[in-house]
Amino acid sequence: MNRVLLSLFASLILITNNMAQGLNEIVLDQNWLGKIEFLAPEETSWDYEKKKKVLVFSLHTGFEHWVIPHTEEMIKILGKKSEAFDVQGSKDISWFEKGQLDQFDLVVLNNTCSISDHRNLFWDQLNVLSNADSVTLMTKAMELESNLINYVKNGGGLMVLHGAITTQNNSPEFSKLIGGSFDYHPPQQEIRIRLADPNHPLVQAFPVEGFSHVDEPYFYKNAYENLDFTPLLYFNNSEIRDQREGQEKTEGRTYAAWIRVEGKGRVMYCSPSHNAQSFENPDLLRFYLDGMQWLVGDVE
Repeated sequence: MNRVLLSLFASLILITNNMAQGLNEIVLDQNWLGKIEFLAPEETSWDYEKKKKVLVFSLHTGFEHWVIPHTEEMIKILGKKSEAFDVQGSKDISWFEKGQLDQFDLVVLNNTCSISDHRNLFWDQLNVLSNADSVTLMTKAMELESNLINYVKNGGGLMVLHGAITTQNNSPEFSKLIGGSFDYHPPQQEIRIRLADPNHPLVQAFPVEGFSHVDEPYFYKNAYENLDFTPLLYFNNSEIRDQREGQEKTEGRTYAAWIRVEGKGRVMYCSPSHNAQSFENPDLLRFYLDGMQWLVGDVE
């Protein structure tokens, strides 16, 4: 079986690249890019010994967030302007073959939404690229997921942005790694985002009262119930309208960003943002850059 899998999926690398080259890509507005370059921090909040390598993985098989290319460019701008990160983007799942991620200090999952019902991005893509039987495909998909989890446990950094929490949404192991799974979201609306601990180093970019922006308020399930993470940002449930009938939350809070340690590695989840306009907030750009520094170990 291992020899068959090796032969099958080695041949898929070229196919994946060819498919990616054939996609209709969104042409980003140069004025918007210039604005983000202007607003991005000129230097990091903390000193660092060497430039770190970052992979922004932007493949989606499910819902396509229009902000995917904007998010990738935003991360690249943060890395280039601060001179702290060398960032490259990809949609090629061969990066998740054993040992490949070790080339990077940080992996960013950029709205890597999967398809119902499997809710397994690797399965989705392998199923498109191959006519192998379902057992073979699922075995390979589980292997790629395990490689990602082990990458983090062995010291890698993982940043999960917005819809990327659905990457392996039915996987208990992935849910534990991230700190939760996606449940549902009400319609986009103005959300007041507040600081879980105004004294935490990673939220110093924001004013103590937090900030407002238009986004999808995400609700979570599975490992989220354990709250096995350090919360950074949240919204009050009572302020969210059009919640799912019969599941309305009128009290308490839901976290919109958090961090956690897994083995020797670090994970950060950040729900903001569904819209490119939110990146026009320089405080949010600083928050992302600070988070990247924490993920690669530049700051405790």
